[in-house]
Amino acid sequence: MLTHDQARDRAHDLVARAIKAGADAADAIYVADASTGVQVRLGALEDVQRSEGEEIGLRVFVGRQSASASSSDLSLDALTKLAERAVAMAGQAPEDEYAGLAPAELLMRETPRDLDIDDGADVSPQALRERAMAAEDAARAVTGVTNSEGGSASAGRAIIALATSGGFAGSYSGSSHSVSASVLAGEGAGMQRDYAYHSVRHLGDLDDATAIGREAGDKAVARLNPIKLKSGPMTVVLDPRVGGSLVGHLIGAIAGSSIARKTSFLLDALGTEVFAPNITIWDDPHRLRGLRSKPFDGEGLPTSRRALIDKGVLTTWLLDSASARQLGLQPTGHAARGVGGPPGAGASNLHMEAGSLSPADLMADIKEGFYVTELIGQGVNGLTGDYSRGASGFVIRNGHIAEAVAEVTIAGNLKDMFRNLTPANDLTFRYGTNVPTLRLEGLMLAGD
Repeated sequence: MLTHDQARDRAHDLVARAIKAGADAADAIYVADASTGVQVRLGALEDVQRSEGEEIGLRVFVGRQSASASSSDLSLDALTKLAERAVAMAGQAPEDEYAGLAPAELLMRETPRDLDIDDGADVSPQALRERAMAAEDAARAVTGVTNSEGGSASAGRAIIALATSGGFAGSYSGSSHSVSASVLAGEGAGMQRDYAYHSVRHLGDLDDATAIGREAGDKAVARLNPIKLKSGPMTVVLDPRVGGSLVGHLIGAIAGSSIARKTSFLLDALGTEVFAPNITIWDDPHRLRGLRSKPFDGEGLPTSRRALIDKGVLTTWLLDSASARQLGLQPTGHAARGVGGPPGAGASNLHMEAGSLSPADLMADIKEGFYVTELIGQGVNGLTGDYSRGASGFVIRNGHIAEAVAEVTIAGNLKDMFRNLTPANDLTFRYGTNVPTLRLEGLMLAGD
């Protein structure tokens, strides 16, 4: 894998070739990654995979016309041809008055801060195999577990470099480590499946594989003999494992492309109260060891921590340069991209601030409700906010979690769900999007 200097030079060189080929402006993103993964099943090694690759993506502008191209062949001859081909493609593209690089005066000029997302660890396949085996063994040891979909462990590292003809060149690298287990409990048509996993930047932060496996086994057994609930209005509580999906729907609704195209249910909501006044949601690209931490965005703008929802109020759209120009605003440092195609807009590490009640207190007054641990399907209308998804979990009876529940649907509208949401005090930082246990009022449940 290239060093940071070499990666930046590779991206900068491609930009120079594009300008020489006739582009008025250009940017290039270089991505290299290497990873090893081990899969075991029923106590035997099932698969070992090692992947290493590097790609480079180029975006060029000829007047108001633009085109993108990418290649995994990084020879000098191939890069020259890539630049020439991209410029030729741009000449055939329609004009776009909003296309262009990020404003030069907004580009990141300071040295990127160290976000401690690369531990430099070199993990052997044998160590990964032992970790995967430990996870599956622990899951299968749980009484009631009858079969396994396997245990897995992986480790990897990636380096990303970006250069623009506007004067930006930067790079960062990150490592990743994960362990998971997925098992089945019960017999025949009554079998139930569940899983557990953990992903981190630093190997030293990874949960013990045995604990992950035991969690997977316990979750699968707890889902045995599910019941159905009667249809009707019901208070719903979302486990933190699935509650983050609500924040994901918010991000989709405030992305610049959705606003510019007028396809968002929050189109007129900027500066208004979208959640209850006790709700604050942060986007924090500078969280140390964060799964989505990054010092600059996909256009070379500095990233920053900001409250997307501040005491219930929507404070900003997420804007790349193109959508910002279309809306007559400044980009917000949220450009996200791969090696192919232009940037879009997206968030980084997200979390909702914790509330004041424990999960037990949050559920204490619920005579009959639904505690959701799994959501199924993508039944969300981004234009209207209408929400309908399959769900499973447990019935809440007299404030306590009781029997397992399966094959039901919960429905509502995200505008109402956001306004009628109460967070518990059990926030932990475990995923890319983190929320505490969430209570939602007034949802409709379709069951028996």
